[in-house]
Amino acid sequence: MAREKKPAAAATAAKVPESIRTGNSVASLKQSVLDNLFYAIGRPMSVATRHDLYTALSLTVRDRLMEKDLESIHAFSTREFKTVCYLSAEFLMGPQLGANLFNLGIYEAAEKALQELGLRLDDLLEVEEEPGLGNGGLGRLAACYLEAMASVEVPAMGFGIRYEFGIFDQAIRDGWQVEMTDKWLRLGNPWEIHRPEIGHEVMLGGRTEAGTDAQGRYRVRWIPERVVKGTAYDTPIAGYKVNTCNLLRLWKAEALESFDFAAFNQGDYTRAVEEKVGSENISKVLYPNDDQARGKRLRLEQQYFFVACTLQDLLRVHLAMGRKIETFCERFVIQLNDTHPSVGIAELMRLLVDVHGLDWDAAWAITSRTFGYTNHTLLPEALEKWPVDVFGQVLPRHLEIVYEINHRFLQEVRAAFPGDEGRAVRVSIIEEGPRPAVRMAHLATVGAFAVNGVAALHTELLKRDLLPDFVAMWPGKFHNVTNGVTPRRFVGLSNPGLTKLISSRIGDGWLKNLDGLRALEPLAGDAGFEAAWRAVKLENKRRLAELIRERTGVAVDPESLFDVQVKRIHEYKRQHLNALHVLARYFRLKRDPSADLPARTVIFGGKSAPGYFMAKRVIKLIHSLGEVINSDPDVRGRLKVVFFPDFNVKNAQHIYPAADLSEQISTAGKEASGTGNMKFALNGALTIGTLDGANVEIREAVGAENFFLFGLTVPEVAKLWRDGYRPYDVYERSETLRETLDALVSGTFSRGDRELFRPLVDSLLDRDTFLLLADFEAYVACQARVDELWRQPAAWTRKAILNVARMGRFSADRSILEYCEKVWKTRPMPI
Repeated sequence: MAREKKPAAAATAAKVPESIRTGNSVASLKQSVLDNLFYAIGRPMSVATRHDLYTALSLTVRDRLMEKDLESIHAFSTREFKTVCYLSAEFLMGPQLGANLFNLGIYEAAEKALQELGLRLDDLLEVEEEPGLGNGGLGRLAACYLEAMASVEVPAMGFGIRYEFGIFDQAIRDGWQVEMTDKWLRLGNPWEIHRPEIGHEVMLGGRTEAGTDAQGRYRVRWIPERVVKGTAYDTPIAGYKVNTCNLLRLWKAEALESFDFAAFNQGDYTRAVEEKVGSENISKVLYPNDDQARGKRLRLEQQYFFVACTLQDLLRVHLAMGRKIETFCERFVIQLNDTHPSVGIAELMRLLVDVHGLDWDAAWAITSRTFGYTNHTLLPEALEKWPVDVFGQVLPRHLEIVYEINHRFLQEVRAAFPGDEGRAVRVSIIEEGPRPAVRMAHLATVGAFAVNGVAALHTELLKRDLLPDFVAMWPGKFHNVTNGVTPRRFVGLSNPGLTKLISSRIGDGWLKNLDGLRALEPLAGDAGFEAAWRAVKLENKRRLAELIRERTGVAVDPESLFDVQVKRIHEYKRQHLNALHVLARYFRLKRDPSADLPARTVIFGGKSAPGYFMAKRVIKLIHSLGEVINSDPDVRGRLKVVFFPDFNVKNAQHIYPAADLSEQISTAGKEASGTGNMKFALNGALTIGTLDGANVEIREAVGAENFFLFGLTVPEVAKLWRDGYRPYDVYERSETLRETLDALVSGTFSRGDRELFRPLVDSLLDRDTFLLLADFEAYVACQARVDELWRQPAAWTRKAILNVARMGRFSADRSILEYCEKVWKTRPMPI
């Protein structure tokens, strides 16, 4: 008898009603906001503040994230996979509300839900306090990579520090940078979930004792001076329109005992909370000033603290799942984002040998297969070295382990290169000298199974100039993975006008696969599309112009060329080269008011390290130029200078979409990669730049004809120094350069103070470490080519479209997939 055919369940079952708690319809979102406002915050709509409403909406979005997070955790716990653990001292996450709405695909539904409540989403987005848990590119890259790992569905977790006070807020007073405390947690953080039950003890200082265990094996016991506790705070990280939701776990330092009741009863109220204050200092501030010995010690304690918490946590999870400790490196791969977390190599050895009882060789076999190391800089001052005495005071057991690692490593070096003691000295983890130091980059290179640079040129220089002896030993250990950025935040969310225009022509698949932007190429030359492109750009510029007026009081013309340089202020990034060109342009307009120079608005932004004398003077210089130029009627409507204060992710999302010209003018060989260059180009700005960092690859991708190139190359820089560079000779040969530098010490731009900018001018004439004067004439000539193209709107727009169309390779998704293939040996795991 034929089996009776049952009707399909989908056709017969009643439609399951959507959950108010996790539904994505306008009605569900609206009710969820009201529920969270009433039950979680305890406010009715009638008295709710804007921050109350922001929090209610954020909790509404977090509910939907947590549903995906729990699904991801379940999937990861029931499948065989390798988890990527990304360790970074910085995570510059940026505002979360807009990014999460966008990645969940509910941005428009949330807008409509709020409209029905009489609210505007844009108003609530502005309420969000940005977590300042990073200083610049390093932390922002880490954030992009967390989002990309979730979007391509690679199981991953980020680990760092929950700094109570992040990177300072920048205020400008009389043209000078003033650092203000970043109190990002003062009103709470709705995105994080405190896990007080997940805590780990971290030992610091003290001494070690050696002996033997019951089996007669050599063992070392660490007797610490003090112990602090790290507790976990988790933030879900949503992928773009996928079910995967990864996690960022940040550690907060606490005292084991936060209150000494006996001391309090004796009237010693200070001592009663002394342990609490001392312990919490570890996670108090991002990058404490390390000019003094106490500051150096605190920075080392910070680095060790989050690494120790993380490794204990990973071992806890691994063993709780019934796995053998010997398989740890098969289940976890740990990526060190620069040298800050590289003490983790010594810490994992300590945990395996001292706590879990493995012998050295077994522990090293696991450790050396666990870590990957990303190098981010070639600048000597940025390569961490810890004086041995400081390292030993904070981490006495780890210093012994580092010495043992180094001893065994140097035996290997001497066996491979007999008689070459110079090589052994060069590669040693311990730098000998009057004050010996631990070279953290060397520790990372020795202990990692893979080392990568972050742009093709950077990796080449890393292998050739920084670590050539290591390359000779382990050529297969070194890789390149060029940095990338997330197009979701930096185009989709930041530039809705351009996103809508592009998607109307080629669909929205490019947000998931950025190579899809290639489909725009045939539209470069379509007059209608070019006109729409220009209209989007002009609207973005109008919005930024209004923001500039609000923040600085300077009125700028959106029809002028927006020439933008926003990034950390540093001499090698050469903001002062840009400023010198501004001054040369000003003098030309003063001499010849009829000069055919298009109107230009030059926009700067960025923070200087608090103790960086010269960088702070550059900020003052920019403001001083603006003070004179912006008030001079002779150049009104022709040239404006703006410094946009407190550059961060939130402000960047207004600036990148409005830029016409992207200034990427660092000295060749100094910038590891850069990611601002990618964000500008993806938003349709043309680049003026040197062959430095990822500029090289961007120029290759977009076409040399669509990139304004100037300046010395890396080989030319090396030759110039070999031949004996004399910057004063360059000054004497260039009339334009003499005019600009002389003006800086004339008092004209410093209210009569001839000494204000003399240190800046003297450093250029005496040393010119970053070759501003050598590149000045080429830069000015290149800027003339910019002017020429700007006079041809159609030609400029075609090049802008081609730039965007050819930027697909600079997606963070591509970077992550390359890490999976070259370094982590893992793959996406769709949920």
